[in-house]
Amino acid sequence: MSRRPLVAGNWKMFKTRAEASAWCAELRAGLADADGVDLAVCPPATALATVADALAGSGVGVWGQNVHQAESGAFTGELSTAMLLEAGATGSLLGHSERRALFNEHDDLLAEKVVACLAAGLAPVLCIGELEYARDAGSTETILDEQLRKGLALATPAQIAGVTIAYEPVWAIGTGRTATPEMAQEAHAFIRGVLHDLAGEAADDIRILYGGSVKPENAAELMAEPDVDGALVGGASLEAPSLLAIAAATRP
Repeated sequence: MSRRPLVAGNWKMFKTRAEASAWCAELRAGLADADGVDLAVCPPATALATVADALAGSGVGVWGQNVHQAESGAFTGELSTAMLLEAGATGSLLGHSERRALFNEHDDLLAEKVVACLAAGLAPVLCIGELEYARDAGSTETILDEQLRKGLALATPAQIAGVTIAYEPVWAIGTGRTATPEMAQEAHAFIRGVLHDLAGEAADDIRILYGGSVKPENAAELMAEPDVDGALVGGASLEAPSLLAIAAATRP
């Protein structure tokens, strides 16, 4: 497989700059455990520059948790791609399930964000995934197909090759229900099939991350699946040793 594994930690609305600095020091001390795996971290916007400085030269990616599609304007509370880049970001999450559910982000908006990131040189990480009602109704593939096609609608096949996809089975996050490795593989294989339709053979090189309550205890089993190329980790990434343990379990 030509796809190098990637493990990214999403801190959400956690960590001050001081806490972020301490986390980065712990991560750097244990990077040997992640040999062979790409790492990234998504700090809150206030800590982006702090994290970028602390991880400079380490090879660890620093991603925004969100970005606006416009270059500038009267958009109170938003950040542009230029602002993320200036802070040291190398990429950005787009359409995380919480952004979709809590802030009404929709696929057409995300399509604009994808191409804005690509134009600016930020690596876009497009998050997709079905809610519980869709899983129970047997509509998982319909939802994933729609989110992918609409979210990538403004990108050319060549540009799509530069996008990372993160699959989040929203129904299995904090609900007590579990997505098995087989379920994850089934969804990832379907996603790769749609990517083949959109980008041709380049789809074989696109990394698809799994984002369903990944922990050190279940990472190896999930990452062993052929189309699971890494993980987007939430709560388990708040402690650096935990993220490193997931990366170690992901190593090929």
